[in-house]
Amino acid sequence: MIETLDPGLYIVATPIGNLSDLSPRAAAVLAAADLIAVEDSRVTAKLLRHIGVKRPMTPYHDHNADRVRPGLVEQMRDKAVALVSDAGTPLISDPGYKLVREARAAGIRVTTIPGPSAVIAALTLAGLPTDRFAFFGFLPAKAAARAAAIERAERFDGSLVFYESGPRLAAALTALDEGLGPRDAAVVREISKTFEETVTGTLDALAARYAEAPAPKGEIVIVVGPPGEKPAAGQADIDAAIEEALTRLSPSRAAAEVAERLGVPKRAVYERAQQLK
Repeated sequence: MIETLDPGLYIVATPIGNLSDLSPRAAAVLAAADLIAVEDSRVTAKLLRHIGVKRPMTPYHDHNADRVRPGLVEQMRDKAVALVSDAGTPLISDPGYKLVREARAAGIRVTTIPGPSAVIAALTLAGLPTDRFAFFGFLPAKAAARAAAIERAERFDGSLVFYESGPRLAAALTALDEGLGPRDAAVVREISKTFEETVTGTLDALAARYAEAPAPKGEIVIVVGPPGEKPAAGQADIDAAIEEALTRLSPSRAAAEVAERLGVPKRAVYERAQQLK
């Protein structure tokens, strides 16, 4: 057990479900911290009861972060301040990064105590490629903004991870299917809890499943696999791309652009560009 902590900021990952997932080091830091910055004091109080300690807490969340951050940073000069979220690793979909940035700017020591993360846990359960992935947080609620966010995500050549709530799940899956096509995907919920569930299938199948079912309970992560290989471009597609590029670029630059975009040999494209010119 840690008796005392040096002044500074301690980023502490907390369980995403099962309280037994709290690491011994995280428990020791929380027990020794002079102050704990929390999203919801009721949630953190439950965790502290689990490890048998009481510590001073102060709220730090989206609604008060800008107002309380300067005071928190000032306290870190002579106190050990632990930062926690309600579940998982702080700074993932919360305002914690600004606290870290300003603490560093003030010369404050920053330490992380790593642990559970719903993003990583869901990736391990989904059975989809993990060599390249991107986390996009919660999709916007409004249809137009959601479609734009999905269009940006579509450009990433790897697995995609989103957070979602039960009541919005069916609409989110439908929008993902419309924007990404029938990619392989997984809906993961209640991670590490008694009713942990992972449902896999293509996006269109998952959208249909949840459109017909009651909204699931618990915190939800959607994992979408990378796009499949695109079909090889035909000569008509190549010619059309070259002709369009030649309206803007020299033959050599047009060939380079088209070759990279369509995945065809640059020399062959350049020769064809000279013919079409």
